[in-house]
Amino acid sequence: MFSYCADPDTLGTFRWFSCYLTNGVHMQFYLSFIKVLALLAITAPVALAFGFAGAMSARSHIPPVSWLGKGYIAIVRGVPDIAFFLFFVIALDQAFEWTRHQILCPDWTDPIRQGNDFLVCAQAKLPLGTSPEWVHETYGFFLAVITFAIVFGAFAANVLFGGMRAVPHAQLETAEAYGMTRRQTFWRILVPQMWVYALPGLSNLWMVLIKATPLLFLLGVEDIVYWARELGGTKTSKFTAYPHGDWRMWYFLFLLVFYLAFTRVSEIALERLMQKLSHGQATTGGEAQRKEAVA
Repeated sequence: MFSYCADPDTLGTFRWFSCYLTNGVHMQFYLSFIKVLALLAITAPVALAFGFAGAMSARSHIPPVSWLGKGYIAIVRGVPDIAFFLFFVIALDQAFEWTRHQILCPDWTDPIRQGNDFLVCAQAKLPLGTSPEWVHETYGFFLAVITFAIVFGAFAANVLFGGMRAVPHAQLETAEAYGMTRRQTFWRILVPQMWVYALPGLSNLWMVLIKATPLLFLLGVEDIVYWARELGGTKTSKFTAYPHGDWRMWYFLFLLVFYLAFTRVSEIALERLMQKLSHGQATTGGEAQRKEAVA
């Protein structure tokens, strides 16, 4: 990073740390924070979409659709997250490769499964062996988004399903009495009010999602926990030019501060969103706002 970093052994304490904290490996550590934030920014709306679809299916009047929605909620919520992450990612990756194998290598005669090995033709591998490193990282990130979205989508579906049931039924009956169709009642009456009841549960789910990001290492993604462990340890190939003692405590302390600060910012943002959604609603929060305005 700096011109004087050519020979770290000749540097004083300040210059040594300035070189240590700005070299290429540390830049990967800083980039991993952006990777985690990008995961949250993409996964949250995708998981919410999965959850909304699951909640709509669960409350459907068509039995097979309702069974599908309730089954999705029950199965995913009933499986430990770490077990789901370890199993589903492998299954999803093999499903992609098996599909590509059937299309690209129709003349393949050897069995795909040979004991514990899953062997497909070279053209069907994902990513290809000749692909650059960024393609492998993007593919791993894509699998992470899908896995996180499915897992947390099931929890979101349960929260949204409860929020839909919490909306007073009398309001839905009134809407129908005024001539609204079932579709109009759902989108104009039920959904706008559902968020007020669902937001506390979704807020907790967002906090859990933030705390679950270290599970990225199970998916082969080099996240902030991976780099903190690698950079803080004494025996690592990452820092042959910058030997140091066991500094993992300081790296993980930095991660502690990061997660606490991020959750605090999230709490403030969610509290303001709750106040906005409660405005004019016949809820405890909405009534409190009305009394404050009158006073």
